[in-house]
Amino acid sequence: MKSKEKLLSIVVPIYNEGENVEKLHQEVLSAIKKNKLNAEIIFVDDGSSDNTVKLAEKLTPLRLIVFRRNFGQTAAMDAGIKAVKGEIVVTMDGDLQNDPNDILLLLEKMDEGFDIVSGWRKNRRDPFMKKLLSRGADKLRKTLINDQINDSGCSLKAYKTECFENVDLYGEMHRFIPAILKIKGFKVGEVVVSHRPRIAGETKYTYTRLAKGLLDLIGVWFWRKYANRPLHLFGGIGSIMGFVGTLILIWMAIERGIFGNPIGDRIWPVIGVLFVVLGIQFFVSGVIADIAVKTYYTAKKETVYLVKDVIENK
Repeated sequence: MKSKEKLLSIVVPIYNEGENVEKLHQEVLSAIKKNKLNAEIIFVDDGSSDNTVKLAEKLTPLRLIVFRRNFGQTAAMDAGIKAVKGEIVVTMDGDLQNDPNDILLLLEKMDEGFDIVSGWRKNRRDPFMKKLLSRGADKLRKTLINDQINDSGCSLKAYKTECFENVDLYGEMHRFIPAILKIKGFKVGEVVVSHRPRIAGETKYTYTRLAKGLLDLIGVWFWRKYANRPLHLFGGIGSIMGFVGTLILIWMAIERGIFGNPIGDRIWPVIGVLFVVLGIQFFVSGVIADIAVKTYYTAKKETVYLVKDVIENK
């Protein structure tokens, strides 16, 4: 069965989009009918303080999830994904910059064998500074996690629903969903989509969100590299620091014991002791992190691997 014939769940986080929400719903519904898609529409209001909810309540067909307060785009996306009924989840922004007609492009790309297809806003219609910051963040992301896509910040993406089993989103992690799923072994693809300028409402992209995103990027990098072996990271750093500290102390002992040079007024003994202490602390932290990770997997009854298929030839 082709992807466009399956039940789709279109998830759209919205926040203070009163000027856009009606037109957004109209465009999504029009794209569904135009492309003959079998789809449900889910809007998740992230604690809007304007008239977004009042307007959205009148729209049909629509499932509307309303937060008590603003929890962030990632939380809204997570709530919407957990509420889907479809076999494929399509996410997009609520500011009308994504074109719902591009959903068909994602589905056609998915039929090539991909589990996730990400939109690539190759010709972005954003202010210069926003594009500049995004490009810098993209270069850092490619260096640390290399998820092999060009535009992780594009919300227009399609996923097989099975991708989100045992996946919880938090912080600003929605940008890194393809990277997280790629770590788990899912196949990620990308397709060029259109991008339109914002014509109403205000952007929610701030320097605070950028900083949070960078911290989450480091978290994804750690999870990718050392999720099931944190002792290798912390223990390795601790061992190196301890070794360097020990060498410094041996050097100081030789200076004092063999050559008779005074070391009381030199900083190197202090540095040597500091390195040894820090090395021990890093090593102990690695052991604690290792125990925590094992407890996490045991509590969630989750493995560090996912089985794609089991084939029995008789």
